[in-house]
Amino acid sequence: MFPKRQPLAEDFERIEVTLDGQTKPVWRSGNGPGVIIMHEVPGITPRVTRFARIVRDRGFTVFLPEMFGEVDKPVSGGYAISSMLRCCISREFHVLAANESSPITDWLRKLCRQVHEELGGPGVGALGMCMTGNFALALMVEPSVQAPVLSQPSLPFPINKARSRGVHASPEELSLIKRRVKDEGAKVLGLRFTDDPICTRARFRTLHRELGEGFESVEIDSSSGNPWGIKRTAHSVLTEELVDDEDHPSKKALERVLDFFDERLKPP
Repeated sequence: MFPKRQPLAEDFERIEVTLDGQTKPVWRSGNGPGVIIMHEVPGITPRVTRFARIVRDRGFTVFLPEMFGEVDKPVSGGYAISSMLRCCISREFHVLAANESSPITDWLRKLCRQVHEELGGPGVGALGMCMTGNFALALMVEPSVQAPVLSQPSLPFPINKARSRGVHASPEELSLIKRRVKDEGAKVLGLRFTDDPICTRARFRTLHRELGEGFESVEIDSSSGNPWGIKRTAHSVLTEELVDDEDHPSKKALERVLDFFDERLKPP
């Protein structure tokens, strides 16, 4: 059973984290290795909070940086659009950059390093979703990031073929990530629905080509007539589209994420 819905402040502590002169609110809860969860558009919604609690209850210390939107506000069309527009004009997000990561990833890398220094262990997990999905890839420049998960990574916005293939990381970052895959056995996990027009098949092909066996993908059938009745516009694998049914492919994707964190972050 999924955790019950309740305000984030009931079981998460809001802390102010200052790194290199920049202060951001971060919500924290749990015990065990650290996992940084980067919320999707429009913000830290009740479904994002539900996922964070699932990860925490698996035996991890969860950190939820508050990057945009209003905490606990449910998803709506107008809210999603207004939040997206704010991100598009923000200096911290480069939503059309195919070969460059967003500036906010510098701050997030430092957060990963700080969490690892505090909690120890093999490393930290980093999971991004939707507009923050590719951030988990860029964070691999930080050696402490040992379990990166890209859930429906949507940047750059696929307005043309080049951007549909892009992974929102610079050539230098991608080269370092590839070296980690080759030399350290680093792994990356990616999730998407097969007919998602925002997180494209071409983007996952790029990740497979660049990272080889270092990239594991979970692609859930959302084509017309799929056996689960998943709509073709399905997008948010771990939040809005997650079904609490052991046999449902979204629940199996969730279990793979939790297993991935166990494998990469908990000492044998």
